[in-house]
Amino acid sequence: MIGVAAALGLFVGVTLHELGHSWVALRYGLEIESITLWILGGIASLTSVPREWNREFWIAIAGPIVSVLVGGVSYAVLLVVPEQFQALRFVVGWLAIVNVTLAIFNLLPAFPMDGGRVLRALLARSRPYDLATRTAARVGVVFAFLFAAVGILAFNLILVLLALFLYGAATTESRAVLTDELLRGLSVNDIMTRDPKTVAADATVAEFVDRLVRERQAVYPVTDASGRPVGIVGLDDLRDVPATERDVTSVERVMRDAVRVRSTADAFETLTTLQQAGTSALLVEEGGVVTGVLSDADFAHALTIQRGFRSSVGA
Repeated sequence: MIGVAAALGLFVGVTLHELGHSWVALRYGLEIESITLWILGGIASLTSVPREWNREFWIAIAGPIVSVLVGGVSYAVLLVVPEQFQALRFVVGWLAIVNVTLAIFNLLPAFPMDGGRVLRALLARSRPYDLATRTAARVGVVFAFLFAAVGILAFNLILVLLALFLYGAATTESRAVLTDELLRGLSVNDIMTRDPKTVAADATVAEFVDRLVRERQAVYPVTDASGRPVGIVGLDDLRDVPATERDVTSVERVMRDAVRVRSTADAFETLTTLQQAGTSALLVEEGGVVTGVLSDADFAHALTIQRGFRSSVGA
């Protein structure tokens, strides 16, 4: 019973910690997608990360502040509980220690933990947001290697898991912020393939392969007999078709349902949509008319140009 009470108390403390982040984020007008509790703690997912350093600072620091407050309340309860209630005194005393420890641990500058986000916020006061993110992410990776080394030497699986999480999260968010910076100000209209060639739904895969070689277009809208777009198809969709069946397999059998996006949509938000949909291309339309296609190749080309342009400007 003591173990169950302590575990429930810990999860209440972690929940309050994440609600602290969420409350401050809501005060700044940011939406909360979800709060997830798991073996290594909790995560409050925001619909967008604030780029104003002061907002990120207070959102990040709110969680540890709440944990310290919870620890303080637990300690206050410990002081008023009579001596004969030893089990209750043990639980609230343990919760006082563990919540303060949680706050201190989360304030380590190991991005993307709270301390790492505080570090990025402070760095962003005097440097570009993407540079602040890369610096904080590098510090996070260093901590990930330290946690991994200590975890392996101490045979502590939790530290090893935490190290893997920190490494993956730090590098992923760093790439996402860099991509966002490179695509900032661009819309789908700026990077899409305009007026794409189409392929008929009843065309054979063999015919389509010949066109891929000649025309060098990454993806094609698939049209029905009336010319209406009914799907999208690219090289990846043909991989499972045996060479001996390409002459008798129609494009309609291998095409995918097309996710559609407006040409005025933000480029970075559309890239997120592309990844969440688990597809490599989208149809671009305006007023119900398909005006282009947008694929991974289009994003790669735009990012290469933007990266090269920034490098030349920096030089």
